[in-house]
Amino acid sequence: MGFGFLPLGVNGSIMLITLPQLLAADHVPEVRIAAITSLALAPGFFSFLLAPLLDWRFARRSWAIGLSLISAAATVTALLLVKNLAVLPVAVFVSSFAAYLVAAAAGGWFGNLTEMGDRMQLGAWLAVANIASGGVAATVAIPLLRDLPYALGAGLLGLLLLSATPVFWFTDCPPADGRLARESFADFARDVGALLRRPSVLWTLFLFVTPATSFALTNILGGLGRDFHTSEKMVGLIGGAGVTLAGIGGSLLIPRLSPYLAPRPLYLWVGGLGALFSLGLIAAPRTPAVFGLALMGENVFQAAAFAVSNLIILRTIGDDNPLAATQFGLLMAASSGPLTYMQILDGQAYAVGGANGAFAADALVSGGVCLGLAVLLFALRRRIPAV
Repeated sequence: MGFGFLPLGVNGSIMLITLPQLLAADHVPEVRIAAITSLALAPGFFSFLLAPLLDWRFARRSWAIGLSLISAAATVTALLLVKNLAVLPVAVFVSSFAAYLVAAAAGGWFGNLTEMGDRMQLGAWLAVANIASGGVAATVAIPLLRDLPYALGAGLLGLLLLSATPVFWFTDCPPADGRLARESFADFARDVGALLRRPSVLWTLFLFVTPATSFALTNILGGLGRDFHTSEKMVGLIGGAGVTLAGIGGSLLIPRLSPYLAPRPLYLWVGGLGALFSLGLIAAPRTPAVFGLALMGENVFQAAAFAVSNLIILRTIGDDNPLAATQFGLLMAASSGPLTYMQILDGQAYAVGGANGAFAADALVSGGVCLGLAVLLFALRRRIPAV
């Protein structure tokens, strides 16, 4: 079931790693590249606007397969029209939007099929599939596009986005909830509004919109190789194979820790220890070895945070939830917000104080928030619904 997040991982890799490389090779200004790639990040937050449709009218299998096809087609279009800067942003946005909705459909669907005790394993493997598929796509994309006829390479990358389709096709899927399917849109919107007022959902939303476990440093460290006297070739090696292995390790670490800590405290422990790791990097020498340690370490913590987030979402959904995909999409979107604003904060801190400024800003903000949330959750532990 972890392969349900494969389209999200492949899409993110192509849009955030491969596409910028292609644009840079065409001498597109960096400001324009940043603006286009930002459209691949925006759906992470705005996908919640259409997530309720995943529980309305059609079975989640139909949504997952249909949206995978849309994402693949838009990805191929983006690659083929990479020189058309008027159409390219639209294709990038559509591809990423559809990929996020595939993840929401799969998360809600598979969460309802899984026993509560198995959801930590599901949450971890969703994170593994997301990270590993992104690493594979980053490794093969440029060779496919450069060493084969370009259109063929683009088509093969589109097929890679569809490689989870057999999982969707053969996994048991209950039909769409009969009552929801018969409702008018206004009645359906009322049900979604009632979902948003549930205390367990509100507390999870509050937890996720904070920067407790954003680890946005992972998105800027790749560009800091020169600060650590690291060659581009070494940056590529660490950022590909190294980060993929670190991400898988961080994801699979969580099931081993979950028997000893409840999901919310575990979430804050990951954030707090990660903040201490970032703070420790300030005193480390600027060497290639430290660069590798920093990039892989940050990805271990971020992957662990993804796995715990998935667990919290899956447990919040509960059993036999007719709005499971809606809820999964909403909470996943909330967790995407801090990645955006913390990346802006880290970038500004780097402009002021270099790498040490970015490390300090990320660590102090995230660590301080983790500490504050720990105090709050402890003080209100009798009033906050368990997950």
